[in-house]
Amino acid sequence: MSERKYFGTDGVRGLVGQYPITPDFVMKLGYAAGKVLAAQGTKKVLIGKDTRISGYMLESALEAGFSAAGVDIGLLGPMPTPGIAYLTKTFRAEAGIVISASHNPYYDNGIKFFSQDGSKLPDEVELAIEAELDKEMGCVDSAKLGKATRIDDAAGRYIEFCKSNFPSHYSLKGLKLVVDCAHGATYHIAPNVFRELGAEVIVIGASPNGTNINDGVGATSMDAISQAVVEHQADLGIALDGDGDRLMMVDHTGYVVDGDECVYVIACNDLKAGKIRGGVVGTLMSNMGLELALADMGVPFARSKVGDRYVMEMLKENNWQLGAENSGHVINLKHTSTGDGIIAALNVLTAVCRSEKSLYELRQGMNKLPQVLVNVRFSGESDPLKDDNVVGAVHRVNEKLTGRGRVLLRKSGTEPLIRVMVEGPEVEEVTELANEIAEAVKLAC
Repeated sequence: MSERKYFGTDGVRGLVGQYPITPDFVMKLGYAAGKVLAAQGTKKVLIGKDTRISGYMLESALEAGFSAAGVDIGLLGPMPTPGIAYLTKTFRAEAGIVISASHNPYYDNGIKFFSQDGSKLPDEVELAIEAELDKEMGCVDSAKLGKATRIDDAAGRYIEFCKSNFPSHYSLKGLKLVVDCAHGATYHIAPNVFRELGAEVIVIGASPNGTNINDGVGATSMDAISQAVVEHQADLGIALDGDGDRLMMVDHTGYVVDGDECVYVIACNDLKAGKIRGGVVGTLMSNMGLELALADMGVPFARSKVGDRYVMEMLKENNWQLGAENSGHVINLKHTSTGDGIIAALNVLTAVCRSEKSLYELRQGMNKLPQVLVNVRFSGESDPLKDDNVVGAVHRVNEKLTGRGRVLLRKSGTEPLIRVMVEGPEVEEVTELANEIAEAVKLAC
């Protein structure tokens, strides 16, 4: 397969105003994607965005590019990433485009594509778009230019879809929930979903101004919602990230329930209901406590590389339905085609209603092992991970932790760092063992 020039694992992303997140490149990207997609089907795409101020500019640039290629555009406005995936399917569009940089600060942004079935664009289509990007931009005849229309009921359609994934014989009446929208794309959607299902909802992080997305709120900043849950004596808290594909929760004590614990609660409920298919996919960073808890229930567990894309790939390979990253990307293919924070929260709330237990009680079956992460900076051509002393140190630590914990060494994908992670039953022991390996890595750098 050819090497990608522009597309990464999560579309095209970067600092706004710096290549490739510039108006001229994004317009050309729209044109190139339009040329490829106009060769088939409906010749229609949907464009949605989160609440970043740069979304207006990038939306206009994409719209111009697609129009020049003769492709019609449906403008969704602010819309969670999974909402765009769903609407792409329902509108039978050739593609859905998301303008977002997920949990990143407002000054970053990106462009991500979904195909007709709500999944990532096939590799061959991405490569075809890249090939078009290297050509001169043109324009179809005036009579063939694409038209743009605003889809005013997009939010309502997605709200109804979310609600349809909560069993109709249950209600959230009597539950007090804190919902944190990260000043992002779910601000006008998530509170309505939970209210319309009967809950009393206290909302935070729902006043976007273009620059406050993910700023001190949302799934990457859990202090605000933890405090709010305790202050309001709420039953639980639901924290989403800027584009709505990530979920973190808080129980009534203020304890943060991460993606590992959320997927454990969902898996327990599915098992008791006789609705689990196969096993659960986690990642290399998933807590060993999840693996041990699932093993106790007789549920298979597999680890993918870090990234929700790889979780999805392994689910499809195994013909399983449920997977998650500990960072909060929970994928449940019984309900939707991609990670969806609102749907995942509704899956957990289904478990709460079915069991008539609190989130605090439901999470007790999984004991998270202490996890210590040490970062070691390195440079140069050598690979410290292959050094004999490092390999020896890892072997010694693995022997000490046999059956009780694990070791993970990996290079950061974004920084010149070696990440040393050790898990085990006692925090003092794993800290000591992680530092032992880190020292060997430092000597090898």
